[in-house]
Amino acid sequence: MPGSAWRHHDKVEIERNPCVYILARSFHGTLYTGATSNLIGRVIQHREGRFDGFTKRYAIHILVYYEAADTMEAAILREKQIKRWPREFKYNLIERENPAWNGLAVGLGLPPLRRRMRRGGPRHQAGVTVSL
Repeated sequence: MPGSAWRHHDKVEIERNPCVYILARSFHGTLYTGATSNLIGRVIQHREGRFDGFTKRYAIHILVYYEAADTMEAAILREKQIKRWPREFKYNLIERENPAWNGLAVGLGLPPLRRRMRRGGPRHQAGVTVSL
């Protein structure tokens, strides 16, 4: 459980502070946990696919959870702790603060993530764009 060292911040405070974050592909979808000293910059990097690897390969771009830490060392320790947890524990962590799994990057000043739906998707229309 987050202790007194863990707190949520607004955009101004979080931009250059150490934190741990969780990205998701979709609601209850594939997750990625990371740590960074620049959350906004890191989310942009993931969205733009600047890293070859897991998040790019599986299109994991939706920021669903983050916690600020006092130091980068504390953020890395928390990241390692969360990564060891079973998937259900991670879902519970996310849903405690973000039950609808909304994209939190918009609240940090980033534009909504846009995903193109394929034919036969939820709206059954080719090329429909939805905001996440």
